Amino acid sequence: MTRRSPAWHVATVVNSRPETPTARRIELDVPTWPGNDAGAHINVRLTAPDGYQASRSYSLASSGAGTRLLLAVDEVPDGEVSPFLVHDLRPGDQIEVHGPLGAFFVWTPSDDPAPVQLIAGGSGVVPLFAMASSHAMSNDPAPFRLLYSVRSPGDVFFADELTALADERFRRDMVHTRRAPTGSSVPPGRVTPESLRSAAFSPHERPRIYVCGPTPFVEAVARWLIDAGHDPAHVRTERFGGA
Repeated sequence: MTRRSPAWHVATVVNSRPETPTARRIELDVPTWPGNDAGAHINVRLTAPDGYQASRSYSLASSGAGTRLLLAVDEVPDGEVSPFLVHDLRPGDQIEVHGPLGAFFVWTPSDDPAPVQLIAGGSGVVPLFAMASSHAMSNDPAPFRLLYSVRSPGDVFFADELTALADERFRRDMVHTRRAPTGSSVPPGRVTPESLRSAAFSPHERPRIYVCGPTPFVEAVARWLIDAGHDPAHVRTERFGGA
């Protein structure tokens, strides 16, 4: 997609519904949106009646040339922006968004057959879901894998869509840190260097790797990838904190 200069846009809420017990899926209509690559993000700006403004960055779960944007926002209880987006935003409401932003942490279809490894912690799956969806709708030959760490089965973002994406070109591996699915033979636990090696493409396959999630998760995974022999130039990271 042709790069477009970021700008401020007025976005109208089209739909809003729960995504997980702590997160909400929000669909926006932005008539002036120029389109975006998978993995891009936006800044959302809220303005209070007294003029006070707060702005936070959120990854887009959507990509392409359309004017509908999809967000999945996880509430940070003491945050300034996410609690309003999760609890108070309603269809018909308008907010300001700035973008598209991001050129490093994006994926676009190509003829490169090198595999792509996606690694997500919690809501960090949002931009990676955009990449997997874009890949599914393309003729890109690269095999995709997603290693996705969540607290419990109920905390999975885009659960139905990720299940529907599974085919010979896309594999999803789940790690549950607090509660495993009923009947699972794998006990809850965090991602480790060993589980990372068993689920991810090996270094000799020279995968392109995208890692997104909370800062401690991203830093640990990136370090383990490099220690395992992956090329640092092929490891792209995005991390988040308060919102």
